[in-house]
Amino acid sequence: MSSGFVRLPSGSVVVALTLPRPGEGGAPERVRVLVHARNRARALTRLRNLGLRAVYLRGNAAPPTPDEVTAVLHHPDGLIWRGAPAPAAAYHPWHPIRSLVGRPPAWA
Repeated sequence: MSSGFVRLPSGSVVVALTLPRPGEGGAPERVRVLVHARNRARALTRLRNLGLRAVYLRGNAAPPTPDEVTAVLHHPDGLIWRGAPAPAAAYHPWHPIRSLVGRPPAWA
């Protein structure tokens, strides 16, 4: 699992994790998950609260790219994902985390 983080000038962090797709029984497709939070511990807690229990940040081998930071900062939830690795030739959009873990929106 590759992961990393970047501290923003405001003091908050963006954490990036590459994880196996939860709930998939076939080939282990991987996803890149981005979380914006006040600190690294809070970012991991947000993921664990969604049911992704075995999530750890070890080292900073794969920090988020500037494009990934921009994507997560512009999303209202601050939690997004897409398939990993994203091929350079094809555009793969970011998705809200609810579509990955199968939780209904809070307002439903």
